[in-house]
Amino acid sequence: METITPDPRRWWALAALVASMLTLGFDLTILNVALPTMAADLDAGTGAQQWMADAYVVVFAALMLPAGLLGDRFGRRRMLIAGLAVFLAGSLVGALAGDVHTVIAARALMGVGGALVTPLALSVLPTLFAPDERTKAVGIVSAASALGLPLGPIIGGWLLNHFWWGSVFLVNVPMAAIGIAACVLLLPETRDPSSPTVDALSTALTVTGLGALVYAIIEAPARGWGDPLVLGMLAASVVLIAALVLRERRVRHPMLDMTLLTHRGFLFNTIAATLVNFILSGLLFVLPPFLQAVLGHDALGTGVRLLPMMGGLLVASRLAPKVVTRFGARATVSAGLVVLAFAGLLGSRTTMDSGYGFVALWLSLTGFGFGLSLIPAMNGGLSALPRDRAGSGSGLLMTMRQVGGAIGIALLGSLLAGTFRDRLDVTGLPAQAADTAGESVVAAHLVARRTGSADLLASANSAYVHGMGVVLLVCGIAALVAALLAAAFLPGTPRPAGTSTDPDMAAEEAHA
Repeated sequence: METITPDPRRWWALAALVASMLTLGFDLTILNVALPTMAADLDAGTGAQQWMADAYVVVFAALMLPAGLLGDRFGRRRMLIAGLAVFLAGSLVGALAGDVHTVIAARALMGVGGALVTPLALSVLPTLFAPDERTKAVGIVSAASALGLPLGPIIGGWLLNHFWWGSVFLVNVPMAAIGIAACVLLLPETRDPSSPTVDALSTALTVTGLGALVYAIIEAPARGWGDPLVLGMLAASVVLIAALVLRERRVRHPMLDMTLLTHRGFLFNTIAATLVNFILSGLLFVLPPFLQAVLGHDALGTGVRLLPMMGGLLVASRLAPKVVTRFGARATVSAGLVVLAFAGLLGSRTTMDSGYGFVALWLSLTGFGFGLSLIPAMNGGLSALPRDRAGSGSGLLMTMRQVGGAIGIALLGSLLAGTFRDRLDVTGLPAQAADTAGESVVAAHLVARRTGSADLLASANSAYVHGMGVVLLVCGIAALVAALLAAAFLPGTPRPAGTSTDPDMAAEEAHA
């Protein structure tokens, strides 16, 4: 067994990783609060807003596995620094962007940086810390990543109240610069030359297949599902993803080991974790415009009003280990999904007259259900695999979660866009103004102000609340179906005592 000599600078090196993960953590949620403001300033419809959110997630999901392999072969510190530098460059481009397309390109570039940073920050830890210290180190890194989630909306809201929307990108620059300096000065170089080589063709198939699928889903509400371009993109995504699966099944050392899905426990825990991410990503996309555009809260107020969800998640993260120990992972995951389903169904009853107390109630339940279902599902999936396959399993599980998030934003955002457009009353408006108003609730508000139409304003708010209710209803039904699948198919054996209950810690154990 390899003996790890403690590095005297290891805790300082951990601080470098914390700075990196904190930056990525709040960037995940900071954009959600900024989207309504960006939509107004950049004249961005719902489709463009979906792409601003999804460009990061699609690239991140597709590149996370090859990024980890690059770090193993060419040096984890080197790739970590490169990832932070790319993230910094993307943030600068986003801050200085003057149109939607440049913002989308900047978000994609940031996705490349995020994909390099996330797996490598965890894979460095086993070389720095002996097992007796590793749990504490992973807990600190995981806490930094989690802390960024509630910080994002608050920081974003404060910046938007005092500066222009580009400040939500610019705030990443000093954080990433500090992370780069700390990695250069404090982090030792480590590598694993025996790791599989990066398969460029599989990487290209993943990026293009996911990109084509997301493009088709986002464009369908405006063009129609029968549009030749939409059908062509859907067909292309099926062909590309099928080619990826066939290739990965044939190569000797696959990046995405599809045979892992033959393990029942891994397969159904992965499905549960993916559906949870699908629901939460879609919810975080549709909720800020409701709080900001419909209810009239400023950006900071919107960020603060998202905190009940984070509070529910925090409570669940503390409670989940005890529930799993008492009732087993299958019952815990199923119960969490039932809570998530109830939250979605309750949220679908939101009306224009619902007070914020009602919204805070179902937001708290959403966060609680999310934490109660996701954490045991992540660990249950990895626990179902032989130890020598845990590394590839954690990579596939995290990739599937990100794919679920990207499709959640695309599909639920498109459902919202179509429902909003069908419900919006544009009677008496010129054709061009009517088309603009139908793009999003923010655009409809701008048209209503220009034309002085109180009826359009009321119709836009009513249409958006109705569309959000439909989205939440679909989320609730999806969570209920996932709960039934979990109850029927997840293994019933309780998780062994002493296994980590934190998803990032589970991934760390896999790397170890």
